[in-house]
Amino acid sequence: MITEINNRDMISMKLLHYFITKKNYNPIIVQGVENEIWLENLEEEYKVVRIVNNYIHNDEQMDFDVFKTKRMVKKIKRKTFTFSIKALNILTDVGDNVDRTREFPMVDVVYASNEEELLNNNVIKENLSDLRENMNYSEEGFQLFLKITEEINNKNRRDSKENDRIFEPKKIIVNYVLLGILAVIFLFSFLFNKSDYLILKFGVSGPLIRAGDYFRLLTGAFIHTDILHLLTNGYALYIVGNQIETFYGKKKFIIIYLISALTGSLLSICMHDTFSIGASGAIFGLFGSLLYFGYHYRVYFGSVIINKVLPVIIINLIIGFMLSGIDNFAHIGGLIGGVLSSMALGINSKDSKSEKINGIILTIIYIAFLVYLGIFAR
Repeated sequence: MITEINNRDMISMKLLHYFITKKNYNPIIVQGVENEIWLENLEEEYKVVRIVNNYIHNDEQMDFDVFKTKRMVKKIKRKTFTFSIKALNILTDVGDNVDRTREFPMVDVVYASNEEELLNNNVIKENLSDLRENMNYSEEGFQLFLKITEEINNKNRRDSKENDRIFEPKKIIVNYVLLGILAVIFLFSFLFNKSDYLILKFGVSGPLIRAGDYFRLLTGAFIHTDILHLLTNGYALYIVGNQIETFYGKKKFIIIYLISALTGSLLSICMHDTFSIGASGAIFGLFGSLLYFGYHYRVYFGSVIINKVLPVIIINLIIGFMLSGIDNFAHIGGLIGGVLSSMALGINSKDSKSEKINGIILTIIYIAFLVYLGIFAR
């Protein structure tokens, strides 16, 4: 049973409570370390915070400690698809032989032998100005330890429930309906020899859209007159569509799909006047949406985004530019539309209100720009 908590451990507990419950940091499991706490929040200025209780007695040991931080940060950068990470090291046990005036690139060091030294540090004052008010508690000793532990555990449980809610398998409805619509339209064109009719009547065509057939901007994304084209797009939609419907929900999935189809068609008519059909622009939008989701959950999906999603997008774009008959501009237009519409709709607790507002504004500007170029400027 814990009967006494020393000053160093209490400072660490208070810091842990502050960063987890107030700043929404998450613990990182680092193999092979003792007396250290690693935390990450990729939305904050300090994306990595390290609380160290090991004794550091001279400058050489300090250099090695900073080197160890940078080495781990490099691994986090690769895993999370983050180009720049600034780290904060908070050291609670440092000897008098350590030069405390030294500075290190991309790693700020704060010395915290006691609370006053911690709170009077310029780095803390400038970047974590609310820390002082969050270090004051009415409880002391073991009661404070219990309070902090309970609140941290409650925060972790809430986060765990939220993640479970997002990632748990859900009943897919909208994506299967979309796949069914694509299949029915293809069967109609095949069985009744209506391929040319569907293309001429509903396909994406710049001149006809500019003449007033605006419905073609969406209807063209539902038409496939070749079985290979249908199977290729259908398989891609099955894979990525199920994921987007699971992560974003049914309503957001529909909006992302339709906006991606719209922006894909708009960029297509900006670049050429030939007929274009197929769901690939909307599907690329879903890939863009998956990129946006992976960015916010890059602690979990960073390696998947880098090793699987991005290569698929890049390879398909390269193939589109190399082969004739592929409307790569629809792919690019849909991809951008998928990212922006996902930003506008948000990912539950991961997006701030300002991010969503920015996403809405950027989506409107993007669509308006494409409408002007594709319809009014030609």
